[in-house]
Amino acid sequence: MNSAGWPVELADGDVVLRPIKLRDQRAWREVNRRNRDWLRPWEATIPPPTPSGPVTHRPTYRQMVRHLRAEASAGRMLPFVIEYQGRLVGQLTVAGITWGSMCSAHVGYWVDESVAGRGVMPTAVALAVDHCFRTVGLHRVEVCIRPENAPSRRVVEKLGFREEGLRPRYLHIDGAWRDHLVFALTEEEVPEGLVRRWRRRASPGSPGGHNADSHK
Repeated sequence: MNSAGWPVELADGDVVLRPIKLRDQRAWREVNRRNRDWLRPWEATIPPPTPSGPVTHRPTYRQMVRHLRAEASAGRMLPFVIEYQGRLVGQLTVAGITWGSMCSAHVGYWVDESVAGRGVMPTAVALAVDHCFRTVGLHRVEVCIRPENAPSRRVVEKLGFREEGLRPRYLHIDGAWRDHLVFALTEEEVPEGLVRRWRRRASPGSPGGHNADSHK
């Protein structure tokens, strides 16, 4: 395992995070194909080239995985797939790992619509955040979400992420520069661990208990 706590497999009940692999291509493509309409409004896109800028193209699956693995080896990223009951249902990436005086990273994710509402994504995010704080040694984790993406916002809100504000035209999503809301947690805010807090909040008998999910 390198200094960024990688490779690693994380699990809680039926939810597993594990490193993305080249051999996941068929399952990954199948999930993406079935969820085209569900995912497209929230997917990153490549802006048109500028006169002085390079022309870039969307990578193939193999190019994507090789890039993610290289970034993971360099300690800058943790690229997971999400499994639920033994089936690949999504992807979660901890990216932008920064050390020095910041010790921070950001998390992006998406999940199969067919498992939305089963607590898969909140559990996956909680597992990743706990790993970042307890093993990797980060101090802060953030998630940036389009204001219109209500299901994804519910994930971070119900996990107790703190809303920090708006970043105008922050990322190129679905063909245009889009505003994003920033949600964050620091290690001090979850001394008991985020998975444990999520379990407590999600239990049927607890105040505000729920079992929500997201498609981002």
